[in-house]
Amino acid sequence: MADPARKARNAKNAYERERRRLHRLHRFEAAARERGFLLLGGVDEVGRGPLAGPVVAACVVAREPLMLKGLNDSKQVRPEVRTELAASIREEAAAWGIGIASVQEIDRINIYWASVLAMERAIGALNGPSPEYLFTDAVRIASFIGPQEPLVKGDARCAVISAASILAKVYRDELMARLHEEEPRYGFDVHKGYATPQHLEALKSYGPCPHHRAGFARVRDSQLELLFDAGDGADDAGESEHEPSGAAG
Repeated sequence: MADPARKARNAKNAYERERRRLHRLHRFEAAARERGFLLLGGVDEVGRGPLAGPVVAACVVAREPLMLKGLNDSKQVRPEVRTELAASIREEAAAWGIGIASVQEIDRINIYWASVLAMERAIGALNGPSPEYLFTDAVRIASFIGPQEPLVKGDARCAVISAASILAKVYRDELMARLHEEEPRYGFDVHKGYATPQHLEALKSYGPCPHHRAGFARVRDSQLELLFDAGDGADDAGESEHEPSGAAG
């Protein structure tokens, strides 16, 4: 049987480690509050890398520190914990909003500018007050009127950006699950559009669907591969049809 005193010490140590981690995660917000800013916003996107589906961004505005256990870059958080954190973030934030840039927009203006567009839309969709000071994950939002601070790897270093990354990730994962219902051949519910072996094999077998990003090289390559395969088949069929009747057997 485990020693109750040891279990209590371990639990206390774990609590203290998490408390210190969360304080470090809020160091940029703390500095902004010392300068007199009260409503602090974070914006982030998810879905730059996938071969399919839109890019989704979220903006979170906080009046008080979001001292939520497990808050972190969405990539570092287990799916079930992300869902729980997303609910807590929506409840505790002063405002939040979601923005989307479609596959068609990604193909038209490229993934970088589509990501910026999604972030602008997330800020525009806030269901409460706008931020007085905005933290971003290494990009500058030209349309935002007010001070902003781009942070490299901000989703792992700044609490409000972490919160935005979690909201965006949960929203996009749910959206990809719905797209799976429309196009079940590709497994969008499992890989969320990323270039996994399963996804690449489905692209090789079926070619892209309307939810794929036509401008991405691997999607283009799968389309060309199918066209070449179809052309080879047609050539073979044509040669057999025109084979001389007197050819040796």
